[in-house]
Amino acid sequence: MRRLLLAPGGPWRGSFRRLPACSGCNPALLLLLLLFQGSCLGVSGAAASSRRPNVVLLLTDDQDEVLGGMTPLKKTKALIGEMGMTFSSAYVPTALCCPSRASILTGKYPHNHHVVNNTLEGNCSSNSWQKIQEPNTFPAILSSVCGYQTFFAGKYLNEYGAPGAGGLEHVPLGWSYWYALEKNSKYYNYTLSINGKARKHGENYSVDYLTDVLNKHWLIRQAKTPMSNSSIQFLDNAFRGRWQTLLSVDDLVEKLIKRLEFNGELNNTYIFYTSDNGYHTGQFSLPIDKRQLYEFDIKVPLLVRGPGIKPNQTSKMLVANIDLGPTILDIAGYDLNRTQMDGMSFLPILRGASNVTWRSDILVEYQGEGHNVSDPTCPSVGPGVSQCFPDCVCEDSYNNTYACVRTTSALWNLQYCEFDDQEVFVEVYNLTADPDQITNIAKTIDPELLGKMNYRLMMLQSCSGPTCRTPGVFDPGYRFDPRLMFSSHGSVRTRRFSKHPL
Repeated sequence: MRRLLLAPGGPWRGSFRRLPACSGCNPALLLLLLLFQGSCLGVSGAAASSRRPNVVLLLTDDQDEVLGGMTPLKKTKALIGEMGMTFSSAYVPTALCCPSRASILTGKYPHNHHVVNNTLEGNCSSNSWQKIQEPNTFPAILSSVCGYQTFFAGKYLNEYGAPGAGGLEHVPLGWSYWYALEKNSKYYNYTLSINGKARKHGENYSVDYLTDVLNKHWLIRQAKTPMSNSSIQFLDNAFRGRWQTLLSVDDLVEKLIKRLEFNGELNNTYIFYTSDNGYHTGQFSLPIDKRQLYEFDIKVPLLVRGPGIKPNQTSKMLVANIDLGPTILDIAGYDLNRTQMDGMSFLPILRGASNVTWRSDILVEYQGEGHNVSDPTCPSVGPGVSQCFPDCVCEDSYNNTYACVRTTSALWNLQYCEFDDQEVFVEVYNLTADPDQITNIAKTIDPELLGKMNYRLMMLQSCSGPTCRTPGVFDPGYRFDPRLMFSSHGSVRTRRFSKHPL
């Protein structure tokens, strides 16, 4: 089969032709192409001798689902969603680029892969990550065990290429062809690692444009309402620009599918389209970022087409990006019992299997970031915050550290969150009655249910592998024993928030 040399792109956040560096994640698209050349070790019989499918994973950066982020992508919806399955309840375990991408690669929650933010100190593409986690990512398994050739293009992890962590010479295990962006996303004046060798690009649109080459917690209460006219104008321009840039992603998807069809490979290829996290542009008067626990930041699009998937399907099953790795390994015929992944394969759902035993909740967790000194442009806000905009509205802080249980069932559509702060703040939302998450019902909900959710959160925060897939509060097999809320010494168990990421 011929290699498809396609490239990254994604929703926009700054000036349209040239994006300056920013403190968050600039948009990019990861294109992952896996080409089969063998069979997974340990697979026998017809599965070993048959030709396994190709897999393509398209990952945009910061593309929301709640705010209409898929609206401009008419071709993508027609060519992937209408030809396969769209998941209406797809989430990320943390709404920040590097931890979320690490979850995709490893199939693990952040408390198990230990990537907590976008810095080397937060284990983002650090030496520790490269030594401990990269050898166990799903591309590494597909390459070493299943005989797949693998191609990567676009943004990898935010600190990839840092001199203190191998530089651009480092090519992660499992990649046959490597076209990776140095550090965070840029459209112009960027450097790529081409199989471990640096190649610089300038600002010529025709040759360098990256998309074509490849009630609340205090942090919410501090936002200024109503927003200033200048902030509103900035957000309007950003929202418009993000949609404009998504059109290039739409074109890329069309070109990819046409090339697969031309090569005679389309009917033997699974194509996944999703994002690493959602985004907000003015919601709750927060300017522009992610990192928060609300639907607009943690919910993402997920569309899949491929062999055995009937067209025009929509699934309400609760899936997360930790499920992508197990699903792709399952497609390749790999024994998932040999992995330490927290996620589940949703391949049976894609193939329309009946009586699938599935989860009803997932864990969402985030460790906040803040500076030790005050922002000189916003001295009134004091130290401990970060991502502050000109109107001195800050998007993050040290005590923006939280963990949530996001649960869906026939009776409940619920989110339960706890903050690791002096307020011991709890937020609970019934999204059936309150889809915009306006009213915190933590003080009015049934105390017994509140206790069960608290216990379930503690269990998920310490889960690993199969224990992350135990029955949730609303599942038939769930058993709640209040005695487990206490340690053997009689003291109440405490919440488990990571303080030492490495």
